[in-house]
Amino acid sequence: MTKQFLQSPPSNTHKLGEFELIRDIFKTRAEQMMKAKPQHAPLLGIGDDGAVIASRPNEELVITTDMLVADRHFFADADPYLVGKKSLAVNLSDLAAMGAKPTGFTLALALPKQRQAWLHGFANGLFDLAELFDCHLIGGDTCQGPLTISITAFGVIPSGQAINRSGAQVGDSIWVSGELGDARLALAHHRNEWSLDLESKDLDQVNQRLHSPLPRVALGIALRGIATSALDISDGLLGDLRHILEASHVGAQINIDALPRSQVLRRQAQAIQYQCAASGGDDYELCFTTNPNQHDKITKLSAELGLPLTCIGQIIKSQNKNSLILENSDGVPLSPEQTKELQRSFDHFRD
Repeated sequence: MTKQFLQSPPSNTHKLGEFELIRDIFKTRAEQMMKAKPQHAPLLGIGDDGAVIASRPNEELVITTDMLVADRHFFADADPYLVGKKSLAVNLSDLAAMGAKPTGFTLALALPKQRQAWLHGFANGLFDLAELFDCHLIGGDTCQGPLTISITAFGVIPSGQAINRSGAQVGDSIWVSGELGDARLALAHHRNEWSLDLESKDLDQVNQRLHSPLPRVALGIALRGIATSALDISDGLLGDLRHILEASHVGAQINIDALPRSQVLRRQAQAIQYQCAASGGDDYELCFTTNPNQHDKITKLSAELGLPLTCIGQIIKSQNKNSLILENSDGVPLSPEQTKELQRSFDHFRD
């Protein structure tokens, strides 16, 4: 390793959150290497839903990695079939956010011990989703250890058409797919956090959203050339949207009452609705921005896909870092305390 890449460890690493850790420890060094050896650098590196590498003529390769740890990302006693599906789904959701078509993936699996029934259930769920998206398992590794699943997924996209987080422009509309907050509502039920109004069929619905998300691959592909920026919602809408605002150096104005919610969530107290839809994780829907003149095209796309696409706000000039204004349907701004609380997304090193 050359001297220019040597770096002393920060004295306050333990105080860093998940995204600060990535930025300060890994992204900085990766960018140094890219600048030093640009001829070998990726087209897009750390900081988006996936990296982009030139591959065949007129085509680029998108790569993303996600890790799931038992009792951190899923309950250790969860149905292994659903764990298998979700393990791949969260990676394909990242590819969808980039507008990429999935092609293959690798699997690294740590197991406390060999459990044949668990492994068969896990593999069935994994391959059922892989077959749905024609995405092939191409390799991996296994070892003994705490139950941990790490998948690296690969997708392809026409050259220059990857959707990243840095393209949002002032005046753009902000959209989200599907409905938000049901996964967080299911988690609240399992944790017995709040007083909830949930019937048995309601619980089945929200559990489905928590344990078996469906990546919006078709939407991501259709948004090529339409979306100015995009990401998938994994840690909470407003916290994830902040990544677009930072990368694009803009702000956002959001109508909190416009956030799409299921009837199950709408029956809960308003504070719970806001908390789940605005900052709840595990939705795996897409949040994207478009020029306002694309509104009719987005409406048509929603009908073609049979998928609700909802405009929730617009991109504005950033008055300060991470400028985000939250209003209700009457245009009344939420209090600074409410706004701060709803922007707080999941962070592995703070939650």
